[in-house]
Amino acid sequence: MNFYNTLKTTTAILSIFLAGTVTAQVGKPFIHDPSTIMECEGKFYTFGTGGGGLISEDGWTWNGGAERPGGGAAPDAMKIGDRYLVVYGATGGGLGGGHNGRILTMWNKTLDPASPDFNFSEPILVAQSDGVEDNDAIDPGLLLDPTTGRLWCSYGTYFGFIRLIELDPRTGKRVESNEAIDIAIDCEATDLEYRDGWYYLLGTHGTCCDGTNSTYNIVVGRSRTITGPYLDNIGRDMLKGGGKMVLAARDKLIGPGHFGRLILEDGVEKMSCHYEADLNQSGHSVLGIRPLLWKNGWPVAGDNIKDGTYEIESERRGYALELIVDFVRMPGRMRRFNRDNDEPIKPIPSQQLEDIIHTWPSGNIGVRIGDYMVRPHQKWTITAVPGAGGYLGGPYYKIVIAGTDRALAATADAEVETVPAFTGAPEQLWRIDQLTDGTYRIMPRVVPDSDEKLALVSSGDSTPTLAKFDMNSDNSKWNFRNH
Repeated sequence: MNFYNTLKTTTAILSIFLAGTVTAQVGKPFIHDPSTIMECEGKFYTFGTGGGGLISEDGWTWNGGAERPGGGAAPDAMKIGDRYLVVYGATGGGLGGGHNGRILTMWNKTLDPASPDFNFSEPILVAQSDGVEDNDAIDPGLLLDPTTGRLWCSYGTYFGFIRLIELDPRTGKRVESNEAIDIAIDCEATDLEYRDGWYYLLGTHGTCCDGTNSTYNIVVGRSRTITGPYLDNIGRDMLKGGGKMVLAARDKLIGPGHFGRLILEDGVEKMSCHYEADLNQSGHSVLGIRPLLWKNGWPVAGDNIKDGTYEIESERRGYALELIVDFVRMPGRMRRFNRDNDEPIKPIPSQQLEDIIHTWPSGNIGVRIGDYMVRPHQKWTITAVPGAGGYLGGPYYKIVIAGTDRALAATADAEVETVPAFTGAPEQLWRIDQLTDGTYRIMPRVVPDSDEKLALVSSGDSTPTLAKFDMNSDNSKWNFRNH
């Protein structure tokens, strides 16, 4: 961290549903340098610079209330066994003009400040810098290696090297006689991840703490061993300034930094960060949560679906979700081969909703999957529903036939149909997650009279239904095409 300003959150939040785009989280998600998000007793928590943090009931609406003693900057956190380990930088980062930083750890049985078990242990010093050496002990990140059970901590900023030390996962103390290893330069706020035989070092590059003019972005290198070398996609060593881009500024979200990874289930991952400035929220530094994709072995920031009108395409074969209605032919005739070529060219208008809606039944209408013809019964408008809540990183959506209020709904027998009007009923609300391969999973908020979590699947080329999600099957995956 280069320097810090106190983050004030007295300005009322602006609506995030501007220009048809869902941006960062809702509520008052104001935070700088958020830790990896943790779940504790049904709620989500993240800590930030200054000692406080955010709490969410559903992962979409965030407000203050998380507590962490010690102040300082840029914490990280993880659950080990039945306890939570928090690590943070006490000084450094240019605070007070110096780089004499300290990294400390502490434990708690719970993250809920209202719990009788809420009690942080005394902090333990695990690393420090003297302000002269080529390192600034700040911005720690944790990895519990799933292959060995060993606990690692990276730390550092632009003032010298990023360093790696080993901690004891039972005590949170530094392993005795463990020497720090230099693994990167030209970044800060590092995070370590493991996937498929690779160790990934994610760092925040660019300048921070300058609001709308911050140039923060997140880069990555990888190694077959935890100690490096960490190389990017063209072989540049992060010790020489390498790093492949993971996420830069997008839309009205400026300066992403402080990567965190959440594995929800097979094929469903999220990444957390903060944005130095959300232009839709008065330029506040805010919590961001995005889908996390993996392309050719590299992490890539995905996108929540944006409000708009789409073809909903099955990955199974490329057919489109559509109403079960009679096919209405467009006017026109077959042009004779190699004839009529000298006739005047006149555009043929596309089929319009008003041309055919009178042929549709007035009650519930089923859905099927068929050849996409750019017809009104195949065009779906997807819109985030304000006030309907959400899930980790996203809001619930309504899915209606474009130009109408006819809404896609789950039924009690685990099928799907459309109802004449959207009412906001839970079976008409949809969760849409981008998967690690870039396709999407579509799930109703509830299936009536059932506690099962089912997803929209293609049980055949023409038959949509609700069933268990299977990441290994294209039947469970969908694409959204904006034609």
